[in-house]
Amino acid sequence: MRKIILLGLAVIMLGGCATPHPVRNINAEPVVGPAGRAVSLDEVGKAILRAGGTLGWQMKQVEPGYILGTLKLRSHVAIVDIRYTTKNYSITYKDSTNLNYDGTNIHSNYNGWISNLDRAIKTQLATL
Repeated sequence: MRKIILLGLAVIMLGGCATPHPVRNINAEPVVGPAGRAVSLDEVGKAILRAGGTLGWQMKQVEPGYILGTLKLRSHVAIVDIRYTTKNYSITYKDSTNLNYDGTNIHSNYNGWISNLDRAIKTQLATL
């Protein structure tokens, strides 16, 4: 009986993980350098590149102010646009594979990856 209960709980927990959630975008998040120091566009871009790299994202500088980020985990792929200035940055959904994106909702892991990337960017900006 105990095995059946544990199996049932495992199925419920795994099912909850796959439940789609609204896509999380980061919009106009302030760029905050150490001690409020002004930072250059190049410094912001390098901080974003480092942040993504520490988390396994493939980061491609397309042009000043625009980075394309790709995360590949097993059969899952998430692609985001990262636009930035010396004042703020945004991370927006671009495309995905195997994440059940339906135009509004996506696999819950995606939002966690975006939250982690956002935190890593803030950390890198604070060290400039």
